[in-house]
Amino acid sequence: MMIENKTILVTGCAGFIGSNFVPYFLEKYPQYNLVNLDLLTYAGDLENLKEVEQNPRYKFIKGDICNLELVEFLFNEYDIQGVIHFAAESHVDNSIKNPDVFVRTNVNGTFTLLDVAYKYWMEKPFIYKDKYVDCRFHHISTDEVYGTLGESGLFTELTPYAPNSPYSASKASSDMIVRSYHHTYGMNTVITNCSNNYGPKQHDEKLIPTIIRNALKGNPIPIYGDGKNIRDWLYVLDHCKGIDLVYHKGKAGEVYNIGGRNERTNLQIVDRICTILDERVPKERSYKELITFVEDRAGHDRRYAIDATKLENELGWRADENFKSGIIKTIEWYLKKYGK
Repeated sequence: MMIENKTILVTGCAGFIGSNFVPYFLEKYPQYNLVNLDLLTYAGDLENLKEVEQNPRYKFIKGDICNLELVEFLFNEYDIQGVIHFAAESHVDNSIKNPDVFVRTNVNGTFTLLDVAYKYWMEKPFIYKDKYVDCRFHHISTDEVYGTLGESGLFTELTPYAPNSPYSASKASSDMIVRSYHHTYGMNTVITNCSNNYGPKQHDEKLIPTIIRNALKGNPIPIYGDGKNIRDWLYVLDHCKGIDLVYHKGKAGEVYNIGGRNERTNLQIVDRICTILDERVPKERSYKELITFVEDRAGHDRRYAIDATKLENELGWRADENFKSGIIKTIEWYLKKYGK
């Protein structure tokens, strides 16, 4: 899929995962130009992309993926030959309060991007225009579309969808629309579903930055319910490397799960972070004394864990970080951010 100076549209890349992906991708592929379309909602921050803003192969456009005229303009203006679609409303608590925004962005926005790409790249169903025969639409999704797990077992690509929050339902819907464009129109699509990401540039609202920030301020560290909800944690750069592999080598129409094989309860996460902070930024009392249990989130899934065997076996992906190494890198980044 290598074409000289190909321009790829990336969406939502002022957010956490995208802002880690863009510098990595630009450095690795000098033949690519990237156009980043981002609405800069509360979750997007151009500070996250400071290191690439002067790069001549990178262009930022502030705008909404639901804006049909804008998306059509970008395809024509920049001759877009690939889409890697990160943009999504993703904070579950917000989806409980304002589900309409999630349906609009995650469902309608994904549909708009797909339909414009289809009309720009293809003559008719299953027939690509000559120049665009290698163009691919890569949709970034989440493990939350699969619902919740019992105490054992893992989500695979064949796990039936059973989303439990308005957020995960909107992501499941967008996955289905992507799938339909492959099966109905023969469009070259791939979907990746990832487990919980962590690392530099994550929004302050998320669990790990919240723990670090509150600990450093001496504030209570809020943990939902009994703290025994289990998540599989994936270091963000390992996710970016997985996206890169699937975009270039994944089979059209396929789904690939990207997981870290690092299951932890929320209590284990907060305990590990406090232990590291006790060593790095010691105070009179342990940070662990700040842990406070708060009312559980509505519809809070008990356990997610991803089986990444397909990605490992078919495309040779391996996570470079385990949780022990990744959390130290993450904490060091936040200590700099919070000026400690």
